[in-house]
Amino acid sequence: MGTMIYQQAWADRLLALGFAIQRHIHGIAIYGSDGLALPVAHEGGDTIFAIDRLVEPIIETELKLWPDECKPLILIAEGMGEDGRRLFGCPEEGARYRVIVDPIDGTRNLMYDKRSAWFIAAVAENRGEETRLSDAFAAVLVELPTSKQAWCDAFSATEDAATVASRTRIGGADKHPRSIHPSTAENLSFGFGHVSNFFPGTKILAAQLCEHIAARTLGPVRLGEAMLFDDQYISTGGQMVELMVGHDRFCCDLRPLFYRILERDSQIPVRGLECHPYDVAGYLVAQKAGVIITDGFGNPLDCPLDVCTGIHWCGFANDTLAKQIQPIITGWLKDHGLEPT
Repeated sequence: MGTMIYQQAWADRLLALGFAIQRHIHGIAIYGSDGLALPVAHEGGDTIFAIDRLVEPIIETELKLWPDECKPLILIAEGMGEDGRRLFGCPEEGARYRVIVDPIDGTRNLMYDKRSAWFIAAVAENRGEETRLSDAFAAVLVELPTSKQAWCDAFSATEDAATVASRTRIGGADKHPRSIHPSTAENLSFGFGHVSNFFPGTKILAAQLCEHIAARTLGPVRLGEAMLFDDQYISTGGQMVELMVGHDRFCCDLRPLFYRILERDSQIPVRGLECHPYDVAGYLVAQKAGVIITDGFGNPLDCPLDVCTGIHWCGFANDTLAKQIQPIITGWLKDHGLEPT
């Protein structure tokens, strides 16, 4: 089997897993139930809600049906115990692949039926504990829609091919290819961009940085005008999609770095909820769509495949915007005592 065919087979397999979860969620009319928002555990660096428990059996059932050529494998996902791992087919040291999954990225959106969540997955050949995000050779993003949606989007990419996008009627009866293009705008004027500040704790620092970026790129606020719009999508997968399809021009999630600043200033350990490797598992999809993705300091984004490492990342619709905005972010971090380690 040729490399491209082999990689595409894996992408198709991950897409099928995402669609299985999508059908399950949409098919059991779970939307709007207060019970879905009940926290039931804290595993793998995040709160596990009742809605999350609904999809874990689907993952296990689907993976057991995968052909022998896919195994043995290590599944890495939140909700899979404290270490976030489950073995399929053999002891860990004999595994051929590592598959990292976020079954519902944007749980808070979906459990209140506010906005789509996303299934995210990537696969890499197993290199033991040295296996990293940069080793992924296939990745997918599958939309998990709200109750009122009739259509949903899906995106896949492989190491050797560009991102492929499709729009499918829920249930899979009607599918169309979708053309996607990140914004080609050369500045932020009248565009969307934000510094993630989803939860209390880092909002002040995030707002200060966003104001700093706006001032350095757009100048003073003009009378009666709003030059930069902010639309917080509480889903890393969703944020990457907004960049891929041309809606947003930049976004960055620097919560781990903000916590370091807060800890230094307060002398109190601070580590609230932050982005994890499974949240950025769709990195290859965004990259192959033309989005510029870096860590908070402008270096190539990379991380171990686990469920606990705190991830800081920046996304830019194009290289021109990256060259404008990333030095501003890096300089602001340096002014706050942070430099790459």
